[in-house]
Amino acid sequence: MNLFVAGLPYDLDDAELEEIFEKFGKVVSAKVAMDKETGKSRGFGFVEMENDAEGKEAIEHLNDISLGKKPLVVKQAEDRPGGGSSGGGGNRGGGGGGYRGGSGGGGGYRGGGNSGGGGGYNRDRNRY
Repeated sequence: MNLFVAGLPYDLDDAELEEIFEKFGKVVSAKVAMDKETGKSRGFGFVEMENDAEGKEAIEHLNDISLGKKPLVVKQAEDRPGGGSSGGGGNRGGGGGGYRGGSGGGGGYRGGGNSGGGGGYNRDRNRY
């Protein structure tokens, strides 16, 4: 079972994330999301537990506990549109999406690849 974990302390690394979850079963992988430009933690990550029962137990015991300044949010990770972690565009490309103008600019989940740009809030403000 794949788990999404938010509210992580910014100094937590992959090994420490794995250590927290291995109390509830076998951890297949544990990855803290890192900012590509700064190399610093983004405060969330993903943990893959060997089976659903272990994943559910981890959610039950770890969701809403304080591990730092913020409570953890632990829930089953949602499948990404377009084929999961090995799929094309993924979450690359910076931009794209946002409120109004989501189709206008590459990147993000829908635009694909590293085309970047676009998106933002209310791009069409001169329209009215």
